[in-house]
Amino acid sequence: MIIDFHTHVFPPQIKKNCDKYIESDPCFAILYSDKNAKLATTDELIDSMDKAGVDVSVIVNIGWTTHELCVETNDYILESINRYPDRLVGFCSVQPLSLQAALDELERCARGGIKGVGEIRPDIQLLDLGDDELMNPFTDILSRHNLILLTHSSEPVGHIYSGKGAVTPDVLYPFIASHPELTIVCSHWGGGLPFYALMPEVKKAMPNVYFDTAASPFLYSPQIYAQVAAIAGGDRILLGSDWPLLTQERLIKEVESTDLPAETKEQILGGNACNLLGIADKTV
Repeated sequence: MIIDFHTHVFPPQIKKNCDKYIESDPCFAILYSDKNAKLATTDELIDSMDKAGVDVSVIVNIGWTTHELCVETNDYILESINRYPDRLVGFCSVQPLSLQAALDELERCARGGIKGVGEIRPDIQLLDLGDDELMNPFTDILSRHNLILLTHSSEPVGHIYSGKGAVTPDVLYPFIASHPELTIVCSHWGGGLPFYALMPEVKKAMPNVYFDTAASPFLYSPQIYAQVAAIAGGDRILLGSDWPLLTQERLIKEVESTDLPAETKEQILGGNACNLLGIADKTV
């Protein structure tokens, strides 16, 4: 079974009125102001999955800065997973700075079948992950509903690109260490965080942390698969395309082209995601 753990879709009204949302939200503006940026709907995602041989996709939201935009897009994701219950898994977005409204939205989405929260953008959403008064009520609900938290991650070095942000390992690690009970997925290889697992205390602090491969060809050479598998474990890597930014085929071919053992490739392509999401692997 192949599971893409990192895809993005938007309601038709956002795709049609892109400029309006660029003016309304800084996160959306950073990601989609470029005229070549790709926006897609759920039906387009399903079509692409069929062509690429992807069995299940996780739809992740973005780090909207207002509660109202979180709700609007969460509604579409909830509708999408209800239309395609065997093909799609949904993650919702909240703005923790909205306080009780954000907590209520989390509860609503959990009741609707959402499996996680993300892709959060602490830098753009102006979240201090070390602010326990703000974050603890949020993480309490995540734990109570067994929701996965997926966060954007940024490399502290390397080239600058639209949407890179500042969610670097030094920002992520204190939060991770303070919340070992949470299942956390760090997108884009955690901005390099898995390399710090060579430090025993860091590896010990990340018992429930996973890393997705979203946009990997834009960031790292394919050697990263073997390196992270050796350091953090092949059971911690999740296939993520960041579709429609990249095609699913490109990421699948990249995994298959590595010299990793067949078992590890199967874990990355879907086995690890099956375990995380509680999905029965029909290929077994």
